[in-house]
Amino acid sequence: MLGDMTHDAITPISEIAATELHTGADGLARWRKRIIALPEGSPLTRLTPLASSGGWQLRRSPADFKSDFHCTTDPQWLVVLTGRMEIGLRDGSARTFGPGEFFYSNDTLPAGVAFDAALHGHRSRAVGDQPLVTLFVRAVLVL
Repeated sequence: MLGDMTHDAITPISEIAATELHTGADGLARWRKRIIALPEGSPLTRLTPLASSGGWQLRRSPADFKSDFHCTTDPQWLVVLTGRMEIGLRDGSARTFGPGEFFYSNDTLPAGVAFDAALHGHRSRAVGDQPLVTLFVRAVLVL
């Protein structure tokens, strides 16, 4: 989700807070805040450096979409374009993202570890009666 994007003439925006879904040392998916520097642009419209990506995909899911627990194969930015998406974790917590909201999906399996359906990953589902349209951008360089 976006951080506080307000500003005034005295305090230009120099960073943005993003939500990251990552794998903890114990193998469980967790949320954390990722601070991204905005060193480019003008004081009014700050930008990150231009980052390469491994490509992008659009996905349309029906209003009744839901997945089993799974891990992210490759780290990627996920942007909700229409509908609402809920991401549920093993601890029972969930976060919902709506149009214009995004997160960095980085809950990959540790190297050499096989997926354990009782331990790893997250699940996702559409919330509400609208289809879910999302944009996935594979990350090559993490900001």
